[in-house]
Amino acid sequence: MRRATARFTLALAVLVALSATPSSAVGLVAATPFQPSVHPLPGSARVQVRQAGAWHPGCPVPLSQLRLLSVSYVGFDGQAHTGQLIVNRSVAAPLGRVFAKLYALHFPIRHMSLADRYGPATSRPTDGDVSASFECRQAAPSPCVGGKGTGSWSEHAFGEAVDLNPLENPYVGCGQSRDPATRPYFNRSRLRPGMVTPAVVRAFRSIGWGWGGSWVGSTKDYMHFSASGH
Repeated sequence: MRRATARFTLALAVLVALSATPSSAVGLVAATPFQPSVHPLPGSARVQVRQAGAWHPGCPVPLSQLRLLSVSYVGFDGQAHTGQLIVNRSVAAPLGRVFAKLYALHFPIRHMSLADRYGPATSRPTDGDVSASFECRQAAPSPCVGGKGTGSWSEHAFGEAVDLNPLENPYVGCGQSRDPATRPYFNRSRLRPGMVTPAVVRAFRSIGWGWGGSWVGSTKDYMHFSASGH
């Protein structure tokens, strides 16, 4: 009888301990090592970026200069996932080190796959909260100014910029953004999951990259990290 009681007490203690553990920490990342890889763009990825209009003849870098970077990341569900970015070959390895730091920080990322960014428009996430890098386009003007382009290549057009969680980290200027859904995140003092933190900024600064959230003036691009800082 005493042994049965002891076993029951032990089982109850285990259940209590498990119930006290945050669900995001159960089965989480500690048991899943960070796994990066860098490869030349496979044929399927080349087709995707062309069909999405993210690359075309006349872009400042050829497809041969781009790489497929695969990294582990923590999702908003608290679990480990594998994501992909298309980046310039010159920054692929350093960015792998950055994402290793983000993984260690358990920084949550919403969507980060090639299909999320370059797949058919009807199949992309409806929230638009996609973390991505390469897109052959002009730099976007400040929301203060409006319009679609500045006449200069974006750092994304070189594969030397990364946008993290655009919903939680909007591009703002003069108190407005292009996406009304981002308004709850204008207040950067109220930290919520997915918002860029000082630790995230330090992770990118460790490879010499700058953050759009530190730009001088009212225009801030909180999602944006780049090799040039612009």
